[in-house]
Amino acid sequence: MPAAEFVDCDIHITVPSTETLVPYLDDYWREHVLRRGIDGDNLEVSAYPPFAPINCRPDWKPAKGMPASKFDHLRDHVLEPFNPRAVNNWIAAEFLDRDPRLRASIVVPVHSPERAVAEIEHRAADHRFVQVLMFSLTELPLGRRQHWPIYEAAERLGLPIGIHAGSSFRHPPSALGWPSYYIEDYVSQAPGFAGTLNSLVTEGVFQKYPRLKVVLIESGVTWLPAYLWRINKTWRGVRSETPWLNRPPSEIIRQHVRLTVQPFDDPPAAAQVQTILDEIGSDEMLLFSTDYPHWHFEGTDAIPPGLPKALLPRLLFDNALATYQRLN
Repeated sequence: MPAAEFVDCDIHITVPSTETLVPYLDDYWREHVLRRGIDGDNLEVSAYPPFAPINCRPDWKPAKGMPASKFDHLRDHVLEPFNPRAVNNWIAAEFLDRDPRLRASIVVPVHSPERAVAEIEHRAADHRFVQVLMFSLTELPLGRRQHWPIYEAAERLGLPIGIHAGSSFRHPPSALGWPSYYIEDYVSQAPGFAGTLNSLVTEGVFQKYPRLKVVLIESGVTWLPAYLWRINKTWRGVRSETPWLNRPPSEIIRQHVRLTVQPFDDPPAAAQVQTILDEIGSDEMLLFSTDYPHWHFEGTDAIPPGLPKALLPRLLFDNALATYQRLN
């Protein structure tokens, strides 16, 4: 890892149980949780089984409890070895208040745009919250106008939209239905991100909100070139259908969309990485991430092999500062 300062754009923390959140709920919900006896259940929504091998490196697993569920885990595993700059009440109290290097995402109820906007506006006063977090696979495609109030609030307050791999579990991750195995779900996430990009671009979100930035978190990277070719080619044939798209979709995506670098699906030869970067066509799109505590690399070797050294300053620092206004 280069000695220069850098920004880690994808770190996971885990809510260990519903009981943990009880002190941070308002009176109404605290009473309901305790009265119904569900404080002992774990209602954490996660598309990733926490104890599957790929989802937590062996040396990052605690002796007891859930991975990445305590500040001590995060400090010992990420903050001290990597030394980066980096649900809402709980995150602020249990993590942000304990280390000035940490920043967080605003978790919002996407199915209720008016409540999502209210939460964004409430949290925006705390500049340690630097983006709005959404899932890639939700009840409706993310470009639909139902979600536009969220984008308006985010643009107005200078907050990117972070779109993370995962689902609200109202629809299967595959177009053919619910999978049988974890590998099917995991591999289906990349096509899911492609569908999300289709929706955001073709519905005109970036024309309506020209200052909005979107960060695809844990989407992978190497699927992007073929996707850009295909959406450009198809747009040329049916461009009268979306007249508000006055330039190729790839240009819109390069301007507005960023991707975290882990997990990076390495090609067979390291030299092919340069080809992928050339095909993406921008050195501003990639953001450094460890994807902690998921298991994508060993030790502190978080930079994918084959990336040119000339790209590292942008990857590690500059692109994040350009994306997240609140880091400046």
